[in-house]
Amino acid sequence: MSAGLLLPAARRTGLLALLAAAGLASGCGFHLQGRMPLPAAMKTPYLQVVDRQSEFVQSLRRAMLMSGARPTDDQNKASAVVHILKDGELRQVLSTSAANQITEYVITYTVRFSVTIGDAEVLAPEEVSNTQPYSYSESLQLAKQQEEIALRQGMAHDLAEIVMRRLSRVQATK
Repeated sequence: MSAGLLLPAARRTGLLALLAAAGLASGCGFHLQGRMPLPAAMKTPYLQVVDRQSEFVQSLRRAMLMSGARPTDDQNKASAVVHILKDGELRQVLSTSAANQITEYVITYTVRFSVTIGDAEVLAPEEVSNTQPYSYSESLQLAKQQEEIALRQGMAHDLAEIVMRRLSRVQATK
């Protein structure tokens, strides 16, 4: 055998350790972020929503696509229907200054969803929410508006990941 084809002992050990770690990670249910495997029943879902352009719906669609699902626009061709029953956010004042100026808000993003396959409800309505406070200053209004937009996008993404984990456990009824 040629000397160029043999790996040094340290390199072989490192390669074996890497392969062992990969095997352990896959065995414990570890998945790359955004790559939640979906069951066959969820491979061609239809999203029944009021607002297809909401941050949450867009995040959920992206997560589904990254997981190998192909959301359809035709409910008759769908393997399952994901009903988004509520998709909204609420901003409330959390604190004010001594001069009665708002100094902090709290945003709560809530999603309520269920899943049907054919006429069978395979996932009863479930609600998930995320709450985040953020500071506010009227003198930095434009920057704070941008911060709020980024915060809402992050919350929508987090909720989409939670919903994806729940969808990954959906089983079709026999």
